[in-house]
Amino acid sequence: MWAGSPQTMANMKARMPAAQGSPSIPDTTLAINSPTPLSDRVVHYEIEARYDAKNHTIDATETLTYHNLTGQSLDQFPFHLYQNAFQPNATWIREAKLEGSRDTSYKEWDPKAYGSEEIRNLEVVGQGDLTQNLQYISPDDGNKDDKTVIMLHVPKPIPAGAYVQFKIAFHDQMPETQARSGWKRDFLLGGQWFPKVGVWWHGAWNCHQYHATTEFFADFGVYDVKLTVPQNEEIGASGVEVSSVNNSDGTKTVTYHGDDIHDFAWTVSPRFKVREATYQAQMGPVKLRFLMQPAHWSQAERHERIVRETLDRFEKWYGPYPYKTLTVVDPEPDSAAGGMEYPTFITGDTSWFMPQGLYFPELVLEHEFGHQYWYGMVATNEFEDAWMDEGINSYSEVKVLDSILGKGTSILNVMGGTVGEREEQRDSYIGIADFDPIAEKAYDYYSSNSYGAITYGKTASVLLTLEGIIGEDTMTQAMHVYFMKYRFTHPTKEDFLKTIEEVSGKNLRWYFDQAIYGSQVMDYEVPEVESFPVNWYEEKKGSKEKNKAKDTVYQSYVTVHRKGAFVMPVDLEVMFDNGERVREHWDGQSRWTRFSYQKKAKVASAEIDAEHTIQIDRNNFDNSYVVKACNRPTYKISNYWLFLSQWIGQFLAWWAV
Repeated sequence: MWAGSPQTMANMKARMPAAQGSPSIPDTTLAINSPTPLSDRVVHYEIEARYDAKNHTIDATETLTYHNLTGQSLDQFPFHLYQNAFQPNATWIREAKLEGSRDTSYKEWDPKAYGSEEIRNLEVVGQGDLTQNLQYISPDDGNKDDKTVIMLHVPKPIPAGAYVQFKIAFHDQMPETQARSGWKRDFLLGGQWFPKVGVWWHGAWNCHQYHATTEFFADFGVYDVKLTVPQNEEIGASGVEVSSVNNSDGTKTVTYHGDDIHDFAWTVSPRFKVREATYQAQMGPVKLRFLMQPAHWSQAERHERIVRETLDRFEKWYGPYPYKTLTVVDPEPDSAAGGMEYPTFITGDTSWFMPQGLYFPELVLEHEFGHQYWYGMVATNEFEDAWMDEGINSYSEVKVLDSILGKGTSILNVMGGTVGEREEQRDSYIGIADFDPIAEKAYDYYSSNSYGAITYGKTASVLLTLEGIIGEDTMTQAMHVYFMKYRFTHPTKEDFLKTIEEVSGKNLRWYFDQAIYGSQVMDYEVPEVESFPVNWYEEKKGSKEKNKAKDTVYQSYVTVHRKGAFVMPVDLEVMFDNGERVREHWDGQSRWTRFSYQKKAKVASAEIDAEHTIQIDRNNFDNSYVVKACNRPTYKISNYWLFLSQWIGQFLAWWAV
């Protein structure tokens, strides 16, 4: 348990707003390694919740203090009620049934999948009980059966600069785990579990319905949460633990406090085994807390190692981690709770059998920690620009895992079989590359597959390719500048793109218009290579001429073809049979070009992008042309495939036992 000193606690309580009178938002720093607040704190959530582990329900009261920083008076306030997504006619379920989801296909409706979030009473301080003023709205698709957004009209508008306080009583029915929220046996992941106000953004309320392919968007603030749970259950949550008190009814009440965060999640299970450690970050010590399943306890050190190494890279490359805690949850086996992020709180994903060299746990933990930066601190709108979190995070995932586990071996490195993260990101989207642009609202993608492939894989590949255009060091500097400038804000895609242009000193609109805003596909090929003697037409005069072959001058041609619509300059390396190499540069504006040579050597091979800096070409196999084929690589590939297929078969056999 983390506990502040009596002086610190007294100072925190002194800053808390009184229950009556003029509300305010506290400027506490209990949960951050900073003497002053780091964000413009818009909200303060004070929640007291009791969890019924038998029925998987939560009964709670919430006092929400909202600071109107919009510059205008407000008479309407929308709230997210995310748990209402898990109902048969809700938009989330409809979309998941049509397009699939990471959890279930919903071929049949299981009552255990039902979730609900009911506001039983809502009072606005100074205006009375306004429960009757609540109305469900569906701003995205007009689905009248969707209850994931509710609008409150207040009779007395809240002036610009003023505070308003909402007192809410609510009841949750948590579903069996789906969308990384809910229960599995006696495990619970409390994610998206309380009424959460929307974000005033660019002159309007931004409060989208919960879709099968969307995540979240909220304002920064302060959280004070009291959770009453069974005494026999281990608990973990966002923020710092302030106190824990056992109650006479077999429950305990654990209090948490969070500063400069925009969400709050928690978990309980009677089986968690706890590992704790301290990481010395740039701004101060960070308490690492690992809640592990007993069957995975042997992997606890492995979990800690990847978190430490990931923290090292993020702090070195992007900027400091300012929070005093990080809780890492190893969720219940076969639950849909693995691989999720909340401020200072992430869930991993592993199995009882996870040999060294199979880096799935490392991949998940690195990815989820990365969200502490690109979602937790750089709080982009994931409804409208999911790529700015998931995609930028996937790019940094490649960089970090390459650094820690090796380029080309960051997913698998077992007995000669290797798989790399950057190749996996590229391969994930190539087959669906022409369906959607990256700059698409998360709920408007063609399918959940397109959303995942484009948002994660294409974005990562586009940014890796960008390194080849502006330079790896420049890209690292741009990412650092972007993080430090926009942390604790809500940046837009143009903020990100302009930052890269400013740092690089280059106009990159030609690239961004195609790669970010467009769905053009890049596909170049070397379709033809030809070499013949300049004097081919002369009559041969016998064997003496054969001895002069080394003096023969050859006319050679190499053709490069742009098959796709994506226009990008490319480099071509031409190698001759005497070992000479020639580099060419083509702007790619026309559909094809042809390079011509006269040399005392024939062309042996030609290759586009010989350094392999381009990650977005649809088909790499036609990027090179070899005049005389060598069969040895074919044998090597077939042997690797034989090994890999046998290894995977054996692995699946072990897994099923």
